[in-house]
Amino acid sequence: MRRALFAALTVAFVLPATAAAYTPSDPLVKYQWYLAQDHAFDWFGDALPALSPVRVAIVDSGLDGTNPEFPKARIAAAKSFIGGNPLTDEQGHGTFVAGEIAAAIDGKGIVGIAFPAQLIIGKIAGSDETVSPDAEAAAIRWAVDHGAQVINLSLGGTRDPLHLANDEYSSVEAAAVEYAVRHGVVVVAAVGNSDATPTSPWNWADYPAALPHVIGVSALTQSGNVPTFSNRDQIYNDLSAPGQNIFSTLPLTLTAQHPTCPDQGYSDCGPEGFRQASGTSFSAPQVTAAAALLLALKPTLKADQVSNVLERSADDVNATNGCRTCATGRDPFSGWGRLDIQRAVANVEPGAPLPPPDRLEPNDDAGPQAATLRNSVKSVVATIDYWDDEIDIYRIHLTARQRLRLHLQGPPSTNTNLLLWKPGTVHVNDLRKQRLRAAQSIKHGPTQQIAYRVPKSGWYYVEVKLPTPGFGRYTLSIGRA
Repeated sequence: MRRALFAALTVAFVLPATAAAYTPSDPLVKYQWYLAQDHAFDWFGDALPALSPVRVAIVDSGLDGTNPEFPKARIAAAKSFIGGNPLTDEQGHGTFVAGEIAAAIDGKGIVGIAFPAQLIIGKIAGSDETVSPDAEAAAIRWAVDHGAQVINLSLGGTRDPLHLANDEYSSVEAAAVEYAVRHGVVVVAAVGNSDATPTSPWNWADYPAALPHVIGVSALTQSGNVPTFSNRDQIYNDLSAPGQNIFSTLPLTLTAQHPTCPDQGYSDCGPEGFRQASGTSFSAPQVTAAAALLLALKPTLKADQVSNVLERSADDVNATNGCRTCATGRDPFSGWGRLDIQRAVANVEPGAPLPPPDRLEPNDDAGPQAATLRNSVKSVVATIDYWDDEIDIYRIHLTARQRLRLHLQGPPSTNTNLLLWKPGTVHVNDLRKQRLRAAQSIKHGPTQQIAYRVPKSGWYYVEVKLPTPGFGRYTLSIGRA
């Protein structure tokens, strides 16, 4: 099983008033049309503020360390997991992604959106563009251990829940992503391009975008439509961002193949596939950069708060603004809508209400992922989200003949489920193990209750589930007698 980089495709809240938006002086900004659509600098005035550095990991094909857009001071760490030098990029994909995120704002060339970013480069692909899940997983874990606060994954493997022979789920990849989430890292991934799937368009996001707590990003055209190549998904497509005719940086060795081209180190001088580069690979870095900006502005933000702010501040994509197939509200084509950095920044300004963090995540299954409830715990307040986090699991030790009472007050206007699983449960979504279900309350509405007398001692699992669209805070009360 191998992952693939999403290769370039050649395809011709109420805001307070602010001062005039910051305008970078870098001359090739004129080709970065996506900056205006993202409102990348609209919140900032005449000058950019001095912000604390944020470590952003790019797990990709490496970075051209000789490109002047990436001075050594901006590179916090670099390692190759396939041999060779991580600061060389034979393919160009990683350097292109890095330019969108962190190209220097210095009056030369282009600009990156995340001007406070320091890069962590994990090289996992060479010129053939394919990726081993083992190399990807090792790079993710290494990046986390080296202080990554945001990880960009512009790569993926096909997800096909209807034909498992086509499905490229990797438990190694999933465990590495879970490791990142457990360490408070914002993980951003491209939902995938349908040129690598059995049919086009494709109705499932690729892995790792189709994993819990990962922000899955799809593409938009300059006119606001969703291109055919951009994978759709009812659940795992969270946000959309420009992904067609994107302009960015390339390795100097690639652009040197066109020596008469004046913009050496930039995509208009590169191979044909990069001159009008398109793909969800190039949408995801804009969201990664936005996440880094939020963390630079408010370092106390938790990863799930960053995801929530980015998604809920998105500009809805529908027929009135360019997407004929997109319904009003969240849809499988564009997720919550178009990335809007200005709105996102406004929503972390002092005084702005923030979504509560869920400090027990990730607790998405039985076994070691479950959050342990000690005897002293009488209630838990947490959040649940149909699209990002539909299941929370709690591990609780009970003794024979003990009576357990559970009361769940779910988010308003939802049908929240409450279930109890017996000792020995490994996966709560394994339909073959329904005999391990001890009790359930799945009636209509947000309020659920379970009363259960324990037949034998052991570790039981409490499941809170949101099976239909919705999100919000819930309270789980636990009584033992």
